[in-house]
Order: sequence, then C-alpha cells, then structure tokens
Amino acid sequence: MAIDLKVNGQVHTLDVEPDTPLLWVLRDELGLTGTKFGCGVAACGACTVHLDGEAVRSCVTPVSTVAGKEIVTIEGLGAGGLTDVQKAWITHQVPQCGYCQSGMVMAVAALLKTNPHPSDADLQAAVTNICRCGSYPRIRAAVRELAGKA
Repeated sequence: MAIDLKVNGQVHTLDVEPDTPLLWVLRDELGLTGTKFGCGVAACGACTVHLDGEAVRSCVTPVSTVAGKEIVTIEGLGAGGLTDVQKAWITHQVPQCGYCQSGMVMAVAALLKTNPHPSDADLQAAVTNICRCGSYPRIRAAVRELAGKA
C-alpha cells in the first residue's frame, strides 16, 4: 500500500503494509535510526516520536494511522541545532548508556511545550519512559533548569 508520510518536514511516499509499526518504517524505510526499539509493547518509550506535536510510542502506532500527520523524530527535533532540552541533557550529563535518551528527550520536549513549568509530579505522570541506567535524578535536574526552578 502506498502511503504519504510527512516526517521532519519532508513528504515520503512509501509502499508498506498498513499495519507496519511506524518505528520500523522510520528505521528501515527512511533510515532514521535515532528512534530506538526497546520493548515493542509501548512500555519503555525508547521509540517516542512527536505526532502532531504529541509524544507517541511509534512501536505500536500502525503506519496507516499517521498519513497526513506531522511526524517529528529526534533527528528532526534537533535539525536546526541542539534544542534547549538537548543542551540541558548535556549540562546535567543525563545519558549514561544513552539508549533511551532520544525517546526521553522527545517525551520531555512534548511535555514542556504544553507545560513549561512542570512539577516533579507532572514530569513523573507525563514522561513514563524507562531509563534502565536510572538517570532519573539527572533528568529531573535538567527539567527543573528548563522550567526555571534550578
């Protein structure tokens, strides 16, 4: 099935099965490997992308449901240079292994767009991504700085 996807501002016409997860279309068809596979069941968040500005788990999002929507991956988020979230991640040395971080950055960026001053409780409720290295204290510190609470 041919489907038009708008990813990071570019339209791509792809011949893929309609039930193919968006994650695999991004990685295998478009070569955008910043979006990671972690669990395949929307539990970990390594595959988080923005869909019309909202953070979604691409591993369980059928590609047929995203035609005509704006998809932004970690590559598109920082296309114009490092974002404030990415800079805060560096300042606070958030990544350890780094595997979950592209999804974590995408989730936090979406949260800050709708809630620029989240409490720790807001952050915990909205960003359910899993970091196996346990860098949550650094993530909270980075978000506090971004929210002006440092």
